[in-house]
Amino acid sequence: MSKIVFFCIPAYGHTNPTIEVVRELVKRGNQVHYYSFYEFRSRIEETGAVCIPCDDFMPPAPKDIDKKVGKDLSSLVDMTVDVTLAMEDKVLGELRAWKPDCIVSDSICIWGKLYAKKLNVPFVCSTTTFAFNQQTARLMKQSLSELLRMLSGMPRINARLRQLRRHGYEIRQFYELLQNDNDTETIVYTSKEFQPMSETFSDKFTFTGPSIAVPKPSGHKKSRPLIYISLGTVLNRQEDFYISCMKALKTEALDVIMSVGGRTDISGLGVIPDNFQVIPRVNQLEVLQEADVFLTHCGMNSVSESLYFGVPMVLFPQQPEEGAVARRVQEVGAGIPLPGREASVIRESILQVLKNARFRVAAGGIGERSPQNDFFKGKMWYTLIKVRFQPVPLQNRLKLRHAF
Repeated sequence: MSKIVFFCIPAYGHTNPTIEVVRELVKRGNQVHYYSFYEFRSRIEETGAVCIPCDDFMPPAPKDIDKKVGKDLSSLVDMTVDVTLAMEDKVLGELRAWKPDCIVSDSICIWGKLYAKKLNVPFVCSTTTFAFNQQTARLMKQSLSELLRMLSGMPRINARLRQLRRHGYEIRQFYELLQNDNDTETIVYTSKEFQPMSETFSDKFTFTGPSIAVPKPSGHKKSRPLIYISLGTVLNRQEDFYISCMKALKTEALDVIMSVGGRTDISGLGVIPDNFQVIPRVNQLEVLQEADVFLTHCGMNSVSESLYFGVPMVLFPQQPEEGAVARRVQEVGAGIPLPGREASVIRESILQVLKNARFRVAAGGIGERSPQNDFFKGKMWYTLIKVRFQPVPLQNRLKLRHAF
């Protein structure tokens, strides 16, 4: 059996898809060490893996991180370099002592990739967004201000890359941090059909579909439609938007569950309408089994789960990569964009999706459009990696398979 190390960032949308993979790997006799954070420790340890929290070794996050996530490339490089070097002594020492057979790291958790490269350990990229290369980069439509910000940040980026090279990390260009070449084994938690420009990726990219554990149906019988609203777990401090949602739907004959994140002060939202449940966090899979419409930030996992349960969407992306996901949902007819934040616009958009059956039909039918598309098949909840190695270390290819 193999020794496998996972790395991930502190985000539910990036951690959740790996949980069932890790559970199955442990079940099959592999040893898994997972570098994560205290917030996710119990979820990881219940799979049988060893969780190694990194919170105490992380440099402090910038105060304006919410404004920079997904929008400021130089800040991403800063964070990558700071975290890589801050944890270097601890993690490299532990990896050298444990001698893992491979390292699986989230595509945004770039320090895991850097450690694997430095130690010459076989590397697998875990991608919870669309797969990214030079062709799909064109889909990340950026504003002029974002492009100018990126260009102005290049001197700083190059200086930080030189710092990495001084520490033994052979990174020549910044894009090497963000994208994999066609020789890197990569797991992508969407289908080849849903992935834009999938023909531009090599067979080293394994498109598995969503990795979820479907909960048992509640058996609860609804008396009227249920609307689910969530902006995810990262950029969710948007009190004005939540107030607009309550104003939009408080008199409608429907029920609303609104997940606002742990950092939102619910008491500051004012009087909660009788038809609203406003809570920091929900079991999203349980809610989506009951929901009729999902107003979503368009994170890949949220969209995948919504489509899995055939729930049409109102699309409200917060970052360029989420914008790409939103456009893909529109292309397949499973949702519409939210054109504004005003209460009247929110109401009209949700009612449009709720009352027009074609959106639900499209959402529920995506999995059946292609015989090769396992994107939304029930047994994909236990998608797994089977890792095989030969004894010669560097020349061997890491083999990926997923079992059904």
